[in-house]
Amino acid sequence: MLFNSLEFAFFLPIVFLLFWFLTPSGTNGPRYSLFRYWHVSEQTALHIQNAFVLVASYIFYGWWDWRFLLLIAFTSFCSWGSGLLIGRGLTQPSLKGRRLISPKFWMIANIVLNLGILAVFKYYDFFVSEFGHLFGISTDSLLLKIILPVGISFYTFQALSYSIDVYRGKIEPTKDIIAFFAFIAFFPQLVAGPIERATNLLPQFLQKRTFSYGQATDGMRQILWGLFKKIVVADNCATYVDQVWSTYNTQSGSTLLLAAILFTFQIYGDFSGYSDIAIGTAKLFGIKLMRNFNNPYFSRDIAEFWRRWHISLTTWFRDYVYIPLGGSRPEIPAHIQNSDRYKKWIIVRNTFVIFLLSGFWHGANWTFIAWGAYHALLFLPLILLGKNRKYTNQVAEGRLFPTWKEALQILCTFALVVLGWIIFRATGMPSLFHYIEGMLQWDTLRASYRFFLPDDNLVYPTNIFIIIMLVVEWVQRDKAHGLELSHLSCVMRWSVYSIIITMIYIFMVTEVKSFIYFQF
Repeated sequence: MLFNSLEFAFFLPIVFLLFWFLTPSGTNGPRYSLFRYWHVSEQTALHIQNAFVLVASYIFYGWWDWRFLLLIAFTSFCSWGSGLLIGRGLTQPSLKGRRLISPKFWMIANIVLNLGILAVFKYYDFFVSEFGHLFGISTDSLLLKIILPVGISFYTFQALSYSIDVYRGKIEPTKDIIAFFAFIAFFPQLVAGPIERATNLLPQFLQKRTFSYGQATDGMRQILWGLFKKIVVADNCATYVDQVWSTYNTQSGSTLLLAAILFTFQIYGDFSGYSDIAIGTAKLFGIKLMRNFNNPYFSRDIAEFWRRWHISLTTWFRDYVYIPLGGSRPEIPAHIQNSDRYKKWIIVRNTFVIFLLSGFWHGANWTFIAWGAYHALLFLPLILLGKNRKYTNQVAEGRLFPTWKEALQILCTFALVVLGWIIFRATGMPSLFHYIEGMLQWDTLRASYRFFLPDDNLVYPTNIFIIIMLVVEWVQRDKAHGLELSHLSCVMRWSVYSIIITMIYIFMVTEVKSFIYFQF
């Protein structure tokens, strides 16, 4: 079920109303709850709420293909069970004189199981095909040719974080199987994140949740802003970008560059729009999800960009891969004489590992690995010069406009990111090389003014939408989302809401477009 579909427009309000009016939120219950006269314990109320969320989430996910509900249920059960076994091993290493299986074994077993399932569905056909190409043999009979389950990369990593955090002692294993299943399958962030940690999301399913009008209205505003970015910006960019990429061999260099720039805004509007809708929807149910985007296109270097882009995935690899490998403070063996050079080498190695894994996480294609390697190379000079943590604050903090230096840094970083998105968007390495070769034609410089004065009627309004999005997010860059307008009067706020709703209605494309990250 898509957030921008008619089905979800009916699904969300129905689930919202049933959740708050047909489920108890404690002994007293909400004012209009059918349970307000029932003497229901707080624990029972919590079980009913979580069971309702679980059923709604499974309906949401099963709307696409009900068969894959078995897969997410299996992943959830194994991760829940491994958490109990890990917890028992940590607190009770032996039973009646017999030593129990090591908790580390159960953690590794769960990791291997979940990554094995992910590998079969997402990477098996890729490796088999590449093996056949390498040795010149036919492997068609060995291919599984199965559909990739939507969101499998997201909920798999979420399940892994639980067993790892239990092993590390950061969270107690839960015996509440309903709460755990709801944590894994929570429908707002199930198919495209944010990739939540058990330490943040699971405790929210284990405590009483009550309706908050302020939180719910803020959630609605964030949903509206996410829909604007997805429907008005991303989907209109996609129409032009898809046309150009389907015929890139016959397009001029300036057209290819313009399409690359528009794809840069398409993927941002699409993915950050999804995250805004997911976070806003969760607020309607009293759940707080982590922020996934923080104005990445206002970054002054590539390191700052990655602290602001897909934050949940970046921090996941940092906490579960980068730091265990030694991070930026590796242990230096006593026999190493040049410790500074050794430390730099370890940091560079770890950086390349997480970027290559990040690229491979996105899909079984050499272009994703090349995209990860490209960003690792951009990181390299910052690491060697010790400037990868230089910019941790908001750009132009306390000022309306950036300095000339900051503006130039933003433009240079944006240009590097645009090139990276060309690698990401390409369907294969040959198409990538052909696209870049075509983009480097003599007329490419024309794109500098074609973005603002295009000769294509489709592009002109799209550029206006992009500018509106950028202006709003620049002005609101210190806020949680673009429509956090509590500082404005009621009349001005509702004027802004009305304009955005009107734009969504007028400029939505005829065909409902899926979210880009659903394929990952």
